[in-house]
Amino acid sequence: MTQTIAPRVRTLVLLLLAVTGALLAGAAPASAHAALTGSDPGQGAVVETAPAQVSLTFSEQIAVSDDAVRVLDPKGERVDKGDPANPSGTTYTVRLLSGLPDGTYTVAYQVVSADSHPVAGAFTFSIGAPSETTVSASAQASDDGLVGMLYGFGRYMSYAGFVVMAGGAAFVLACWERGSGVRAVQRLVVSGWLALTAATLGLLLLRGSYTGSGKAADIFDLSLLGEVLQTKTGAALVSRLLLLAAAALFIAVLFGAYDKREDEEKRDLTFGLAIGGTVVAAGIAASWAMSEHASQGLQPGVAMPVDVLHLLAVAAWLGGLTALLVALYRAPASTPLGRDAVQRFSRLAFGSVVTLVVTGVYQSWRQLGSWSAFTDTRYGQLLLGKIALMVVLVGIASFSRRWTARLAEAAVPEAREEEKQPAGAVPEADGAGEGGEERAAQLARQRAAVESARQKRLRDADPGRSGLRRSVLAEAGVAVVLLAVTTVLTQTEPGRTEQEARAASSTASPAAAPTGQGTAAVTLNMPFDTGGEKGKGVVTVDLDPARAGDNDVHVYVEGPDGQPVDIPEVKLSFTLSAKDIGPLPVVPDRITTGHWSASGVQIPMTGDWKVEVTVRTSDIDQVTVSKNARIG
Repeated sequence: MTQTIAPRVRTLVLLLLAVTGALLAGAAPASAHAALTGSDPGQGAVVETAPAQVSLTFSEQIAVSDDAVRVLDPKGERVDKGDPANPSGTTYTVRLLSGLPDGTYTVAYQVVSADSHPVAGAFTFSIGAPSETTVSASAQASDDGLVGMLYGFGRYMSYAGFVVMAGGAAFVLACWERGSGVRAVQRLVVSGWLALTAATLGLLLLRGSYTGSGKAADIFDLSLLGEVLQTKTGAALVSRLLLLAAAALFIAVLFGAYDKREDEEKRDLTFGLAIGGTVVAAGIAASWAMSEHASQGLQPGVAMPVDVLHLLAVAAWLGGLTALLVALYRAPASTPLGRDAVQRFSRLAFGSVVTLVVTGVYQSWRQLGSWSAFTDTRYGQLLLGKIALMVVLVGIASFSRRWTARLAEAAVPEAREEEKQPAGAVPEADGAGEGGEERAAQLARQRAAVESARQKRLRDADPGRSGLRRSVLAEAGVAVVLLAVTTVLTQTEPGRTEQEARAASSTASPAAAPTGQGTAAVTLNMPFDTGGEKGKGVVTVDLDPARAGDNDVHVYVEGPDGQPVDIPEVKLSFTLSAKDIGPLPVVPDRITTGHWSASGVQIPMTGDWKVEVTVRTSDIDQVTVSKNARIG
């Protein structure tokens, strides 16, 4: 919620657009997730003699295990020997057995990029001439399976826990000192600490399986845990746990000794707690920055402090918003949330929003590098979604600002009403006679209960407070979704890396056409109907030269009138059920209206292949159509 955001938002937006344009126009190459940028032999290449080794070149340094790179012959038998080596830079090699026969070989790799994310893939090359192969060139993605889902959930809970813990404590110190004695606020901050601690322990246990086999049975493998502790990510998680111990001490002081001090004494202690809390929170935020996207690629020395500042601003805004919501709904009548506290949070929230936007612009330039990456990459599309949620959140905040003003105006008549009303209809006790002390204590409790109920009734009758509750609740709902999108972004390959990988693939030398194979293209016409508006049409797939090995794929989408139409997404997959191969996914690039293309599509063997095309005509309308094609 931001009290002063409305009059300043236009200038802020214009400034940010100018800065964003300048940054994206002058972007230099960089990477975060590792991507395969080259190999020897190349993808789909046909070599005359068996190579002595296979080399893979990535966009950044990677961590490799003994089983990180596997080379399989057409029968699925391993033909690599020894552990992968790193002879220079970002190139990694694995030696091959001598005397390999002709045929198609599959190279599968599963490594961990320097920013902690697992990267997997596979490709084929041939010796002499392409041949049939029994190997399914599939790769395990980090978000596949139970372990991947648990790891993603753990990441979300760790971010949410940090936001609630750090933001709730900041709200008490900076906006509402009396909130340190409110039980609901105490429970909120402690719950954030517990969630972050439990999620960190869970990520530590899941890490070995997540970057390796992906099997749930390996979660409690102590040998894998030992290997994780020797990695950068493992060290970051352990550091986070140690800092959480310091955070527990901070929380104990905040809701213990600090709460028991008088107002004058609290002011003296607030500065010390603010410094200590900021140091601990920055250290916890650094455990993400030093092991993920910010630690790799362009300008890591600048990116890591910026990332820490970004996370602290997120916590101050969204965590403070959560604490404000709890205070509005759960604060006791004896400790009401005053208008001054709400206005102080407005100023804190505005400063956080400005910090988020400035640091976010820098991060966007660093991770995308071009305007086209906003729409051509998954990272850019998610980032656009995050920006849209931010705009919605700021829009709701403007309504909260109006209710804050009304809350301030309503404070004067509320005070007058309190002066007019009696403290309660409970008779005074004379304290005389037997049991007079007990009677006096009982009447005192009754008067306190009546007074508390009266204050709560007056507080709840305030339309400004009721409107503020609703708008803050709406903000909190959007914030939950925003945090989920942010979590997915941290696990997504940045747009720079994705575009670099595409460029490397498109510039790779095409495979030589094997002797004796036909070169006739295959054309498949498939009508589709997604059920939505303008959801009917025909998708045409051209596969050239329709043989085992390297192929070019062109996809054309036309409406019922035969005219080319644009749709949000087209995806293909190839399956050879007779050999239990596939589905092999293909995501073509958009060329022009109604035309998509993909080059270097590897078909490992001849046979009757099932070609499936998924056509999406809107955010919710899509359909998958298929046809069989004889390849080779």
